Amino acid sequence: MQSNIRISRKPEELSRYGFSNSTFYLRIQQGLIPPPISLGGRAVGWVEHENQAVLNAMIAGKTNEEIKALVISLVESRKDGAQ
Repeated sequence: MQSNIRISRKPEELSRYGFSNSTFYLRIQQGLIPPPISLGGRAVGWVEHENQAVLNAMIAGKTNEEIKALVISLVESRKDGAQ
């Protein structure tokens, strides 16, 4: 389990990806960006190392299908606590 998990909020993630708000949420819906986690109430955040892994895959020229598989793997690892 990763000991230094960092949660980031939407403005930071929009800046990180360089997407508009609507594109950011569309890509989450398409499975190309990991979905947020609940922080309680109406607050959500994103696991920073998951989004960094997606960006690294984009930089490496991975296809959308490969990125979707990565996102599925990252989200599944949340259940195991294997962050």
